[in-house]
Amino acid sequence: MEPVNEPWPRLRVADWADTRDTLHMWTQIAGKIRMAYAPPVNHWWHVTLHLTARGLGTPAVPYAAGVFDLEFDFLDQSLRVRTSGGGLREVALEPKPVATFYGETLEALASLGIEPRIHAVPNEVEVAIPFAEDQEHHVYDGKSARLFWQQLLRAERALGRFRSEFVGKASPVHFFWGAMDLAYTRFSGRVAPPHPGGAPNCPPEVMREGYSHELASFGFWPGGGEEGAFYAYAYPEPPGYAERTAAWYDTTLRECVLPYETVAGAADPDAVLTAFLRSAYEAAAGSWPESSR
Repeated sequence: MEPVNEPWPRLRVADWADTRDTLHMWTQIAGKIRMAYAPPVNHWWHVTLHLTARGLGTPAVPYAAGVFDLEFDFLDQSLRVRTSGGGLREVALEPKPVATFYGETLEALASLGIEPRIHAVPNEVEVAIPFAEDQEHHVYDGKSARLFWQQLLRAERALGRFRSEFVGKASPVHFFWGAMDLAYTRFSGRVAPPHPGGAPNCPPEVMREGYSHELASFGFWPGGGEEGAFYAYAYPEPPGYAERTAAWYDTTLRECVLPYETVAGAADPDAVLTAFLRSAYEAAAGSWPESSR
């Protein structure tokens, strides 16, 4: 199927940073609830959120004799909790402190007989305020959240097409709530050296599991550019990677970065993004076994 040539949604990070930070904490709560019940999957694939036709949500999460899910509906501005037994509860997405949202979400779950035990402190942020105490993050603009979701939809479409070109082990295109990024990863099949860790408020063993095998990763996150950025990196970074990707390589981040606004403002956004993804992958995978490519 040919790419749909529609305008890419525009959203300046500076215009929604406070909403972004609140939504980040809310998605961490939902992701940790999924993690409390989902069976472990390599590289933490069992904790992620996924895009839906209305927003971001969990897949079906096993609980008791059935399942439940959570969905951030950015059209109706509601977090929906649904069970396979027909139960439904909603928490309004509106300006409110994280502490309030956390309490309301737990109440909604409890009314359906779901009482998760989670580590109720955010990960991968410099200042980790426990959810129940977080009065700092309280700004929420529904229009901005909806535009971000629409950005994610376009990014997912492009990453999904790129994913279809690869025959080896690869992740889904999914949303990691720790760093608030949409990610897709390819693996060479070879074991990687232990990751040194270093992500804020994130145990080293978490990083070691995520990066247990040699990989090339790609994604989009609401930072790194005026309107967010696409990224690509390799672990372990092979010799010459920075030189082969010099047009995009950020020496501070040690990643390739392509600003969202560069893609969205191009005459053919899909072509620009695909060229970036393919070039970054080839720079990472030059020494990978042929069978994994």
